[in-house]
Amino acid sequence: MSKAGKKYHEAKSKIDRNKRYTLEEALHILPETSYVRFDESIDIAIRLGVDPKKPDQMVRGTVALPHGTGKEVRVLVFAQGEKEKEAREAGTDYVGGEDLIEKISQGWLEFDKAIATPDMMKVVSKVGKILGPRGLMPNPKVGTVTFEVGKAVQDVKSGRVEFKVDKAGNLHVSVGKVSFGQEKLKENILTLVDSVIKAKPASSKGTYVKGIAVSATMGPGIKIDPLSVRNLMKV
Repeated sequence: MSKAGKKYHEAKSKIDRNKRYTLEEALHILPETSYVRFDESIDIAIRLGVDPKKPDQMVRGTVALPHGTGKEVRVLVFAQGEKEKEAREAGTDYVGGEDLIEKISQGWLEFDKAIATPDMMKVVSKVGKILGPRGLMPNPKVGTVTFEVGKAVQDVKSGRVEFKVDKAGNLHVSVGKVSFGQEKLKENILTLVDSVIKAKPASSKGTYVKGIAVSATMGPGIKIDPLSVRNLMKV
């Protein structure tokens, strides 16, 4: 077994695989399961009681995490004229039109989020097959197709994250870094879960939040009792 494999198994041994921890317990254990030398991201997985194959049970949205994600987000804006100037003043990393479309069509993808003004979407659609599968296509449902590009850039830079249920009914979202500590991570997670609950489709019946697990990027998952999270949200 490799050195990394041994460290992973050591981290895994600190978790009771048959237990569903409270959120506080999980966040207390979490730093002990991070065995790398860099400041790992903390990821949460939420299993929902929906059928994503049905259009009326798609769960997606955005939420501003109170403490951000700890990641530096590279933002690209498709805009022209005054909106291009507005995007630059808001701190976007890249802004343009056809010039960026040309770069992307040649394989350049050195950005994490894309925003576009509505009038630019016809141009952006030329690279839809490249951006779409990578989750980079601007979308009005999550606020990335808008004339308010300055606000959109600031929101993304300050910690707004997107969530979207996958084909198996799960959500995967980064909620911070190991260095954030328990309180900041707890606040970010409660904010995210609250937003996911508010996005519950009317057609979803039975238990909506079926499972929650948290992990450092390289570490094992820690199962959390969803009820413990709901109870904290009522405090």
